[in-house]
Amino acid sequence: MSMFAPFYSERYYAAMSACKTDYAAAGVSIARGNELTARIKNTASSTARPGVMGAIGGFGGLFDLAATAYRDPVLVSGTDGVGTKIKLAIDSGRYDTIGIDLVAMCVNDVIVSGAEPLFFLDYFACSSLDVSVAETVITGIARGCQQAGCALIGGETAEMPGLYRPGDYDLAGFCVGVAERAALITGEAVCDNDLLLGLPSSGAHANGYALIRKIMQDNCLDGQTEFAGQRLLDVLLQPTRIYVREILALQQAVTLHAVAHITGGGMTENLPRVLPADMQAEIDTQSWQWPGVFSWLQATGNIDTCEMYRTFNCGIGMVVVISADDLPQADAILADLCTPAIVIGRIGERKGDAQLCYR
Repeated sequence: MSMFAPFYSERYYAAMSACKTDYAAAGVSIARGNELTARIKNTASSTARPGVMGAIGGFGGLFDLAATAYRDPVLVSGTDGVGTKIKLAIDSGRYDTIGIDLVAMCVNDVIVSGAEPLFFLDYFACSSLDVSVAETVITGIARGCQQAGCALIGGETAEMPGLYRPGDYDLAGFCVGVAERAALITGEAVCDNDLLLGLPSSGAHANGYALIRKIMQDNCLDGQTEFAGQRLLDVLLQPTRIYVREILALQQAVTLHAVAHITGGGMTENLPRVLPADMQAEIDTQSWQWPGVFSWLQATGNIDTCEMYRTFNCGIGMVVVISADDLPQADAILADLCTPAIVIGRIGERKGDAQLCYR
């Protein structure tokens, strides 16, 4: 017998051929992925802005920074998800707003540095791709990008059977913005007697939903529960507010000493992040009224007030630190954008360990 003769018999190969498998049998469909890409190309194109190069679907998204005309640009990046708010969307079959949340959580982080969001990429992971669901989610992402003025230039869709349960999916996003080096908002300019200007939130945004869901479970509540004449689900799935227009408009007219996105950790954790070590934020808790959903959450969940401020935004989604002299102009700019602004406190010299105190 030749040393190159087949070791296995023809009968073995015939049996193996009858048992052959493929990627689809493992639960991953390349065809579904290709269909999704084809469906969302026009959606992605609707977010185009100066600097976008090429179409979605390549190995990498291209962006021409020179097209923005920044003279001394600094890139600012941010990445985030939507936490367990996505579980409410999945359980209710409501997929049209969670993509806006995803964009908002990223661009609101980027804008605190005074950076104009340029482009966005998303990551959609699931057990088995439902093309219609994914298309609806990504359409929401595109709507968020339009609100933020950034382009959806790419993303990734991953099917991972065995890691995710059937019907479940998860989202992550990545945003890049740009600012002139001299115009970066760093917090270094914050000084004694500056004012804290609060911009209202649209609800719980995408933070604290593990606690929200626990409260619902502990009290045998579901999305159909009535709350203030609405379904509780509709209140809780209200998309996160995007503050890009407001911050960019303010930045053009007044000096922003600092900006804080009131995200995970609430005001307690996020406002001190943008303050100099020798400065303290003094919050007047009587200066604004909590939206009803937060009062309801506190009462229903028996939550301590300090824990509320450390978990939720409690009605303030962004805080801007400005000089008192700039307040009239800032008020006028925000009024033109139909965004009410509330003076929620002021900056003082630090006394003790805490950089934030509630009064």
